[in-house]
Amino acid sequence: MKHCMECGNTLHRTTVDGKERLRCAACGWVHWEDPKLAVAVIVSRDSRVLLGRRGQGERQGLWSFPAGFVDRGEKIEDAAVREVREETGLEVLLGPLFMLRSETGEPVVLAVYSATPGEKAPVPSRELSELRWFDPGNLPPMAFEHDAVVLAAWSERRRGDR
Repeated sequence: MKHCMECGNTLHRTTVDGKERLRCAACGWVHWEDPKLAVAVIVSRDSRVLLGRRGQGERQGLWSFPAGFVDRGEKIEDAAVREVREETGLEVLLGPLFMLRSETGEPVVLAVYSATPGEKAPVPSRELSELRWFDPGNLPPMAFEHDAVVLAAWSERRRGDR
């Protein structure tokens, strides 16, 4: 962002409320950089989780669960169901929020849900090269560090629920 949303003048970095932010010297408008919300869904069946192998992009060949960004104005749960449908073709029964994950310096906040699939077989989207069911204790190379952490927490909670 280079120009003020209020008056159109050039924005400059300055300290506002203890953090460096973009501010307009002409009118005082401040650009508040809000986090971006993403959803991830742990789709499970028979104690196994559905993972997709990324078929393109920087983490090509690595695995992750269905995930993506929430659109502005979209209900978070609807985004979770949409991401599963877009990436796997599955309709799922979404469970409650499992985990909300954020890290210092990371602009993305991740809302993680668990879900159970319908009877239909999953079909990978064009973004994925394949889909496969995995035992959470025997995971393939994961696309993001937090994927294994999230799945370990999910497995631990399931063990405690028994």
